[in-house]
Amino acid sequence: MKLTLIGNGIMAQSLAKGLVKNYEVEVIGRDEVKLKLMQDKIPQISIKVIDDQEDITDKNIIFCVKPYALQSVAVRLQGKANTLYSILAGTKLETLKKQISANYYIRTMPNIAASLSMSMTTITGDKEAKITALEIFNAIGKTVWVNTEAQLDIATAVAGSGPAFLALVAEALADGAVKAGLERHISVELIHGLFAGTSALLAKTHPAIIKDSVMSPGGTTAAGLAALEEGNVRNAMIKAIQAAHEKAIELSKK
Repeated sequence: MKLTLIGNGIMAQSLAKGLVKNYEVEVIGRDEVKLKLMQDKIPQISIKVIDDQEDITDKNIIFCVKPYALQSVAVRLQGKANTLYSILAGTKLETLKKQISANYYIRTMPNIAASLSMSMTTITGDKEAKITALEIFNAIGKTVWVNTEAQLDIATAVAGSGPAFLALVAEALADGAVKAGLERHISVELIHGLFAGTSALLAKTHPAIIKDSVMSPGGTTAAGLAALEEGNVRNAMIKAIQAAHEKAIELSKK
C-alpha cells in the first residue's frame, strides 16, 4: 500500500521513518528544502512540493500539518481520497469532512517515537477503516482504538504530549545526578537504562507495586519520594495532563 504524508515537519518525518519499513511512502509538503533534507535522511521516500491544485483522488492520506494550517492546505487538495488519517490535535472529524473529501475519515494521535517503531498511537473514526488503520499504525508501535473523539483528546494529552513530559523528568533526574557529583555522560547512560527497565516493568506491574517494592523503611527511595511529594510532583503531572487536554478541546472549537 502507498501512503501519502502531507506535511514536512517533525511528526511527518518521524512517521515516514517508521512506515517505510512496511509501506511505500510519498511525502508532499510546502517547503522544498525541508523535503529534500527529509529525503536525505530517509532515501526510501519520494517527495513532492504541493501544487496549488493537488490531486488526492483514491490516495491514502496521512495529514500531518499543524492544526492552524488545515484550511490553507486543504484548499489546495482536489479530488476524493480513499482514507484520510489526520494527526491534527483537537481537530474534529466533522471539521475534516468539511475541508477535505474522502471515503473514510480517521483521527489518530501517534508520537515522535514512531521513528523508532515505538509510538503509542490512539485511533478513532469510521469503523469501516478500523482494521486498516490499526494495521498501518501497528507498524510504528502499539495502538489503542477508542470509541469517541473525547477519549482521543484525553489520550492525546497522555500519549501524544507524554514524550515531552517524560523527557523533562529524564532531564531533571540527570541534572540531579550531576548536581550530586556524577559526570554528565554517566548520568545520561543511567537514565537511558532506568527508563528502558522501568518501561518493561510497567508492562507487567502496577506503578504502585513498583514504587512499594523499591521503597524500604527509612531508606533512600523513601527520602526521595518524600521530596517529590513535597514538591507536588504528582499534582503537577496530573495538571499537565489536564492542561494539555483542555488545549485540545480549545483547538477543536476554532
